[in-house]
Amino acid sequence: MSLTFLTQQFYIYIGFFLIVTGVFGSLFNITVFLSLKTFRQNTSVFYLTIMSFVNIGQLLFGLFSRVLISGFAIDWSATSIVFCKLRLTLLNLCSLVSYTCLCLAIFDQYLATSTRPRWQQWSSLKTAYRLTLLFTFIWILHLIPYPIFLQHVTSRTTGKTVCSVINDAVSVYRNYYVTLVLVGYLPDIITVVFGVLAYNNIRQIAYRTLPLVRRELDKQLTVMVFAQVIVNLVTNTPCVTMIAITYSMGTIQDSSVLEITQFVSNATTIIFYSYFSSSFYIYICVSERFRRQFIYVISQMHPYRWQQQIKPNNQIVPT
Repeated sequence: MSLTFLTQQFYIYIGFFLIVTGVFGSLFNITVFLSLKTFRQNTSVFYLTIMSFVNIGQLLFGLFSRVLISGFAIDWSATSIVFCKLRLTLLNLCSLVSYTCLCLAIFDQYLATSTRPRWQQWSSLKTAYRLTLLFTFIWILHLIPYPIFLQHVTSRTTGKTVCSVINDAVSVYRNYYVTLVLVGYLPDIITVVFGVLAYNNIRQIAYRTLPLVRRELDKQLTVMVFAQVIVNLVTNTPCVTMIAITYSMGTIQDSSVLEITQFVSNATTIIFYSYFSSSFYIYICVSERFRRQFIYVISQMHPYRWQQQIKPNNQIVPT
């Protein structure tokens, strides 16, 4: 059994599993976050809601395309110039916004649990709206060269048409700065540092005078986001490190070494995509309160609303 065949099977079975569970998990997150007033008024949850939306986009534009390419040898980016330009642009936008929201969410929890009232004031929905719009605008401007320089070219090794960046400077910038820094080690460092700080604040929260509801919500969200930070570190670091190793190796002449390198690279890529599909299941595992909230929203809140909507308007009420 060859490593190429194993890679194909990994993408078909594990890839589809991550897509299905990830899309449904993100939809569950969005449903719970938007249904409960406690969550709708919280800044960190606002970031997590936006992150859930873009994670769906990352799974559809990123992982689904990889499953088709590696699992079924179907490459829409090689047959459609529009898809060629949109796919890489949108999956980069989704990953940048997702990591930005994770950084902002854990930083917001650090501010919200801080002992300094002035810092707590920065944890507000108004600030969250502005920061989200600002960073999204920055990332859109940052990605403008992608649809310009992404073109169909003929591969020197296979002779097939592929979608590739035709500008060397943009290619180097994307490979090294964007991949290794912006969606690589930088968000890992930021989230771990502020995650530890926020978790330390939560350990001291019992000694502070706060309303019980506020205290329990801060504890719940800090644990949820910090668990997401740990999973991100575990799933992102191997992929980014493997990419850095591949870049440093240059052109590989030995076919056996090339096959092993490609297999490890694809394996770490699948692990990387598990971050975008895991948030709901992380929250369910680490937060008993979130489990109860999810069950309430799905089994009681929305079924009751649907029952109220389908009741006939002319129903006679007994007097």
